[in-house]
Amino acid sequence: MKKIIRRVFSILPAVILQLVWLCILFTWLAPWAAAINLLLSVLSLLFVLYITTKQDEGTYKILWLLVILTVPLPGTILYLLFGNKRTTKPLRKRLEQVSLSPAQADDTRQIYEALETEDRRMAQTFQCVQRTTGFPLCVNTQAVYFPLGDELFPAMLEEMKKAERFIFAEYFIVENGLMWDSIVEIMAEKAAQGVDVRVMYDDLGSISTYSKENVKTLQKRGIQCIAFNPLTSIKGTLNYRDHRKMLVIDGKAAFSGGVNLADEYINHVEKFGHWKDVGFRLTGSGVANYTRMFAEFWNAFSNNPIPDELLAGVPKSASETQDGYILSYYDSPLRHQPVSNELYIELLSQAKDSAWFFTPYLMLGDALLDAFVRAARRGIDVRIIMPGVPDKKLVFRMSRSFYPVLLEAGVKIYEYTPGFVHAKGCVVDGIVGTVGTVNLDYRSLFLHFENNSLFYRASLLEAVKSDFLDTQAQCREMKLGENVNINFWHWILDGILRIFAPLC
Repeated sequence: MKKIIRRVFSILPAVILQLVWLCILFTWLAPWAAAINLLLSVLSLLFVLYITTKQDEGTYKILWLLVILTVPLPGTILYLLFGNKRTTKPLRKRLEQVSLSPAQADDTRQIYEALETEDRRMAQTFQCVQRTTGFPLCVNTQAVYFPLGDELFPAMLEEMKKAERFIFAEYFIVENGLMWDSIVEIMAEKAAQGVDVRVMYDDLGSISTYSKENVKTLQKRGIQCIAFNPLTSIKGTLNYRDHRKMLVIDGKAAFSGGVNLADEYINHVEKFGHWKDVGFRLTGSGVANYTRMFAEFWNAFSNNPIPDELLAGVPKSASETQDGYILSYYDSPLRHQPVSNELYIELLSQAKDSAWFFTPYLMLGDALLDAFVRAARRGIDVRIIMPGVPDKKLVFRMSRSFYPVLLEAGVKIYEYTPGFVHAKGCVVDGIVGTVGTVNLDYRSLFLHFENNSLFYRASLLEAVKSDFLDTQAQCREMKLGENVNINFWHWILDGILRIFAPLC
């Protein structure tokens, strides 16, 4: 709700501009008002035609078309500020200036050859992700799954205590409390020992939880810290947030998943019932992708780049053994292809038996919604676990507006009765799946920077599958006519909410 309120305030300048324009139009320019309005109408029509021909998500285009046709002047200004990807230019320029050599897995071509012998179609999917993102497929050596933030947190602390070269942390939300204070104590101790410690957080994500004073306190303790895309004014890059979550130690271990650095994520405090989140620890050659992800962002958005010698490759341990495959990458609104959105469409289209998803929010674009529907209609066991206790009531209601069409197609939806589900991930046919930061909503799939790990035939997927079933046992199944209504008034409300879903 806070984000929606801030978004409302962000459009006030454009609304005020429209009112000022109308006052001028009907006073000083009254003799020419009809001609001016006709000209603006023609320009608005041309602008609408421009939007309709763009390759963009249908729901998003409909929203902007309604806004522009209703209030042409502020609608056009808002689109130019927030709806047009040309506004990503400042972020794009910074990232393009960073020249990091791609993380290279050993014998990438041989890895793909081995994967192609097992499943050529799946190899094509991995190759597509690699071509789009620039991050290579790796042999998975060891990935440990944590079904709760409560279990992930101690493992993070233990691994940080082993740091000898660097600790890199990047999170959407940072908040003072038991979790963050414990992490800072280890970071400060390691910084005093000469370990390079760097922290990046999203300024808007942490707007009410972390301040410049907090940053100064970290810096005094030897910890470098910067905010991503600081919210200093209303600007075109406002929408593009760093929703990534990663902790990288020495290039030897990486942690990721849905867990932010705040106490509700480890159930130390209760905000919305029991907090269900997931994460993993990765070791081996696959960690290089996470090291590169952090380094690219840090070097692009800070004034103190990471020394090249610190990023030197970590020798592969002779004891490493193969446990399937992993491709870790990050989503970027700067790319034309929404990678995770297309990946989930791909996985649903390839599913032969089952496709199970965790997500806290469910606001799907047309193509992904159709992929869920088609998979269920052809007999695939499609399941989605959602929160039973919402963190944002309006967003939760918007998510529920997607229930009827999915349930009618045969998708099974479950709500976690003990509390809030913040987990993001999936497992398809028990052999391929993801764990990361990507929600099934428009912001994650199209507007945010996210990170995701795609696993194939890794033992971690068995743990994800087992956790899904354990979590489902604590859920209530949503059914049409019982706890999901589709009467006339719900239909009207759902239609309105679906239009505005891309804003949330």
